[in-house]
Amino acid sequence: MNGMPVPAEFELRVLLTVLRCRDQAYALAVHDDLERRTRRRASLGAVYVTLDRLERKGLLHSALGEPRAERGGRARRHYRLSRKGSATVRHACLEMQHLWEGLEIAEERP
Repeated sequence: MNGMPVPAEFELRVLLTVLRCRDQAYALAVHDDLERRTRRRASLGAVYVTLDRLERKGLLHSALGEPRAERGGRARRHYRLSRKGSATVRHACLEMQHLWEGLEIAEERP
């Protein structure tokens, strides 16, 4: 993959969700959007661990936002894709498109 990291399926889903959430990409928002769009349950802990791992891999950057009264004065950690993360997502998506090229899936008949 030309030295680019290969994200696991859940990692790629989290990266895509961070990209979709834009300025609102904090753990709970990522978790909720991920569950809503995939219609699959995901533990909030798994999202936190994955965000942390993706940041350690250099695929995400994070920064603390402003303290919020509704959070008891605590700030949210916001995430965004790094250049490496953007390139990794693009490459993974193109790779999947190439795998799908020329395939037809027949509908199952009862």
